[in-house]
Amino acid sequence: MSHPSLGRRLGGLASAALTAVGLGAAQPDTASAAGQTAHDFSFTSIDGEDLPFRQFAGKAVLVVNTASFCGLTRQYDGLQAIWERYEARGLVVLGVPSNDFGSQEPNTEDRIKTFCSTKFNVSFPMTSKVRVIGAAAHPFYAWAREQVGVVGSPKWNFHKYLVGPDGRLLDWFSSTTGPESGKLTKAIEEALPRPATD
Repeated sequence: MSHPSLGRRLGGLASAALTAVGLGAAQPDTASAAGQTAHDFSFTSIDGEDLPFRQFAGKAVLVVNTASFCGLTRQYDGLQAIWERYEARGLVVLGVPSNDFGSQEPNTEDRIKTFCSTKFNVSFPMTSKVRVIGAAAHPFYAWAREQVGVVGSPKWNFHKYLVGPDGRLLDWFSSTTGPESGKLTKAIEEALPRPATD
């Protein structure tokens, strides 16, 4: 299980290996103990409007930092597919464009939106371009790093965080874990809100 001190204890090769495969559910730390969840953060949408995370309360959210000129950019196809497959059951896919890795997202928000819609028919919500690593990381990503430590933080484009209906960070998946991989779809299905019973 991941926690903030784990990444500091791992050696270079062990850390790289764990980063490649993921580590299972994130363990809450002091931020969670204080009651902070993803619902306490807000993005700006790709159209420049407020995008508070709390609007997704009651839904599972897959948060993915994206880029237009990456070897993994084809993952947009898989992200759109799982959005279409699970949207009615309470999943939100949230694309977060970032230029942090290899400068592979140099475009403006308008160009990103056009690229995603014309090349991949993306219809899931996307944010404005943000930083996801470092001191200037968006507050959601800074919080997520506190939850999972260095090992579970983005190392490249298309890193994935799975947030539960209550706003808790449930798990993370490395960039090389495809959107339609069995490991990820199993986690999504377990995170989806349960239908109300009479």
